[in-house]
Amino acid sequence: MLQHFSYKPMFAGGALPGWTFSFFYQNQRYTGDYMPDGTINWTEDTPSDEEKVKKMIHELMTFHVYE
Repeated sequence: MLQHFSYKPMFAGGALPGWTFSFFYQNQRYTGDYMPDGTINWTEDTPSDEEKVKKMIHELMTFHVYE
C-alpha cells in the first residue's frame, strides 16, 4: 500500500502536461512524474515491484485528477 501519496501539477495553473508525485512504499520514499498519457518517469529509485506500484498510482491519479 502507498502511504502519504501526494501530487501537484508540474506547472502553475494546473494545466497539462503532467503532475509530480511522491509517496512512501515499504518504508522508502519515491518520487516521479506522471504524464497525461499515463507514463511514469521515476526521478530517483524505482520500486522493486514496479508494475504493482504503477497500477496503484494509475488508480489514485484516475480518482483524483480525472474524476
